[in-house]
Amino acid sequence: MLPPERVDPRLSSSSQNQQAASLCSSPDLIVLFKVLVPEGTLQKSVGRFRINRLDDKNSKAHQNIRCLEGLFVMNLKSDEDIRSDLKKAERTLSFCLPAESFTIFMSRRGGNHAPEMEMQVDSSIIRIPPHHYIHVLDQNTNIARVEIGPLTYIRQDNERVLFPPVRMIMVPPRHYCVVSNPVARDDDNEALFDQSGQAKLRHADLEIRLTQDPFPLYPGEEIQKDVTPLQIVYPDTALRLQALLDFEDEGRVKRVAGDEWLFEGPGTYIPRKEVVVLETIKATVIRENQAIRLRARKEGKDRGGIQRVTGEEWLVSKVGAYLPGAHEEVIDIVNAFILTDKKALHVCALRPFKDAGGRDRRTGEEWLVTMADREAHIPSVAEQVVGVVDVTTLSSRQYCVILDPVGPDGKPQLGQKKVVKGERSFFLQPGEQLENGIQNVYVLSEEEGLVLRAVEAFNDAEYEEAADDEEQEELAHDSAKRSRRSGILRRPGDRWMLRGPIEYVPPASVEVVLTQRAIPLDENEGIYVRDIKTGKVRAVIGHTYMLNQDEELWEKELPSNVEGLLASGIDPLADRSTRHANVDGCPRDKTRVVTFRVPHNAAVQVYDYREKKARVVFGPELVMLGPDEQFTVLSLSGDKPKRANIIKAICLLLGPDFFTDVITIETADHARLQIQLSYNWHFDVKNPADPADAAALFSVPDFVGDACKAIASRIRGAVASVQFDDFHKNSIRIICSAVFGFDEKLAVRTSLHFNQNNLVISSVDIQSVEPVDQRTRDALQKSVQLAIEITTNSQEAAARHEAERLEQEARGKLERQKITDQAEAERARKELLELEALSASVESTGAAKAEAQSQAEAARIRGEAAVNEAKLKAEAQRIEAEAELQRLAKAREQELSYKKEMDRMEVEKQEQLAQLESQRFKQMMESLGCDTLKEIARAGPELQVKMLQSLGLKTGSGPIR
Repeated sequence: MLPPERVDPRLSSSSQNQQAASLCSSPDLIVLFKVLVPEGTLQKSVGRFRINRLDDKNSKAHQNIRCLEGLFVMNLKSDEDIRSDLKKAERTLSFCLPAESFTIFMSRRGGNHAPEMEMQVDSSIIRIPPHHYIHVLDQNTNIARVEIGPLTYIRQDNERVLFPPVRMIMVPPRHYCVVSNPVARDDDNEALFDQSGQAKLRHADLEIRLTQDPFPLYPGEEIQKDVTPLQIVYPDTALRLQALLDFEDEGRVKRVAGDEWLFEGPGTYIPRKEVVVLETIKATVIRENQAIRLRARKEGKDRGGIQRVTGEEWLVSKVGAYLPGAHEEVIDIVNAFILTDKKALHVCALRPFKDAGGRDRRTGEEWLVTMADREAHIPSVAEQVVGVVDVTTLSSRQYCVILDPVGPDGKPQLGQKKVVKGERSFFLQPGEQLENGIQNVYVLSEEEGLVLRAVEAFNDAEYEEAADDEEQEELAHDSAKRSRRSGILRRPGDRWMLRGPIEYVPPASVEVVLTQRAIPLDENEGIYVRDIKTGKVRAVIGHTYMLNQDEELWEKELPSNVEGLLASGIDPLADRSTRHANVDGCPRDKTRVVTFRVPHNAAVQVYDYREKKARVVFGPELVMLGPDEQFTVLSLSGDKPKRANIIKAICLLLGPDFFTDVITIETADHARLQIQLSYNWHFDVKNPADPADAAALFSVPDFVGDACKAIASRIRGAVASVQFDDFHKNSIRIICSAVFGFDEKLAVRTSLHFNQNNLVISSVDIQSVEPVDQRTRDALQKSVQLAIEITTNSQEAAARHEAERLEQEARGKLERQKITDQAEAERARKELLELEALSASVESTGAAKAEAQSQAEAARIRGEAAVNEAKLKAEAQRIEAEAELQRLAKAREQELSYKKEMDRMEVEKQEQLAQLESQRFKQMMESLGCDTLKEIARAGPELQVKMLQSLGLKTGSGPIR
């Protein structure tokens, strides 16, 4: 906001007006005020401010402006709120002047108005340009009138010009404006005046003025709506109009206040004061497979001439642009559901109606719309789309069971079932559902069967059982017989079996309990089978078997210790020293026959609790338990010394083997000793086939503990009667005699035999003897050390004597060797003297011979050297001649190649020069042109000479010939 500027009060009125006009350039709003001050004191000034928007905050900044008569000029951004801004200007003046002391007039120009005439309104002469007007107030009668230019108006003393000349209202073609409180006019369109000369106004009325000559506003008239272009209604659009007053339009149609109708395009809408435009409606484009959903807002007929009630909905599916009526509204655009052979539409009726196929539908009724009905379905307003149903396709090896199927009358049969077998495609009707989905047809091989159960009574006209239970047991290893066709009455709960090979689809009244497969069994494999009717359990071993409808696999339970031993995987013979083994994570199949491999020279006892008898199996053999049989578990003593229930075993080894025990004995002199003994043992089974001999093996539960106790008692009794020294010297004899005893001849027996279980102890080994008492142990250790020391000293003396003897023998051998060596030396010296004499004689006779031989050899060598020297000189000369010849050949060859290359380069140079010369001549001829050459040819010799000279052609003797 610019600060206020004041006009110099010393200037004249015209000068002040000019200054004010210069300050206010192209105003949008002019506010004029005049203040009557008491006692005739008159001060004139013009205040001016420019703002973007006039508001109360800006007005407080102008409280220092005190003007008796002046002019406010405001530039505003828009013209939309001129009247509200004028009120704000009035409030602005009220800050500095009393409200009863000023009067505000407004003159406003439109966008096509020229600037208003800005001059002092209290001057006596006012010049009104053409198409301008002023309002003059007669202060005597208080009646305002209009003065229209071009006119020079002389103001009377009792008159006051309300505002400077203002341009008339100009309405261009295809425009209009709205005037409130218009002046009343007669039939000739002339303004009417009352008796006092004041224009008659139609108060609270409106007048829409179209294109006409420029017109002024009479006092009291106001522009309610500025000059505005007429509204163009384009094709496929319409204006929804509403009547404000009762009137009759141009088509002689009587409109009542509140009526609504459409003005459809294309066209130009001429507004009326009795009509208001509610909205602009655009046509909705309906494409293929589309429809629009309409609702009636008022009772009447639609565009198709059908009577509609308020709130009624319907669809319009005609392709093209649809313009809803005045009492219609578009709710939604409905797209069609495209139906294929794999898609169907599930529809529900919201109210009774007749569908597109002409069938009556009741409220809540559901049905399917498929491709057989139509390819595209647009749901009507009385239909609700529940969902899209996919096709159910069955192959030739599939079937399905439909629950609550729809009957031929289209009604669901609640509680019923329907079996549909492929190859087929269909849609599930409303209310139908599949039981267990799409199922595969049961294809049974010869080793498969189905256990069936009747859910309801029916007559089985397809198959009956092939044989009774006894025949099935006898022929289980053969292929199942084919069922023969017959009719059998099945009652609810009946069970029967259907054997393959066959393809089977169970009817709705039959339930498939399970599928049985033949279990292949080797001769060493088996399964436990229980009859569910009698409860009898039996073992099937060694052939392929398939359970019938009254049989099931039975699980045999074993004690936990037996389960652990079977699952441990320990070899009873190889791993007999292993006490504990890791049990693998693979559990035993309890329906399989329990088997155990008895190793060689071992035995296993199996007890049958139903027959109440036991049997012993000798290895190597495979034990297979019956349904009522259990293993006899052996609990043997172990560790050193022996403790009971350490070793758990199923298999009894028959030996020979050994076990070790530690016992404590006491001698007659009360020396307590701890002895570790090892016993070799075996079982003496004379006739394994004899049940009595076999059962005797397991008659003693812990044969190890019993044998160790019996032998230990014998040893203690024998040792208790002897002294420690005797026992220490004769321990093995005392222990063996105590264990084995004496025969009739008072000789120690070779073995100890236990008659209860035929256990035989064949030998005893003393592994260690240690005193229990510490003093006895120390004394024994000292005696042992003393004995060791004595033995060591005797051994040292014997070794020393032996060393001296060996030393004497070595000295004798050395002297004898010296004598022998001296004799050999004398013999060698004799031979040396003989050889020296022989060499001297040879030396004297061979000197002359050697001299002659050396001279002959020297002459021979000199001759051979001369010959070789001559050969080498000849070879050297030959090599030099060849080298010189090669050098000359290379030089001639290089010179020849150089000459050839120079000649070739010279030829290429001449060719390129000739080519360049030919190209230059050709280009020169082309630049001259054929016509020029022709002209030159027609000219005389002089021109030819000049032409050739210009071309640069010369001869040997002169320039040109």
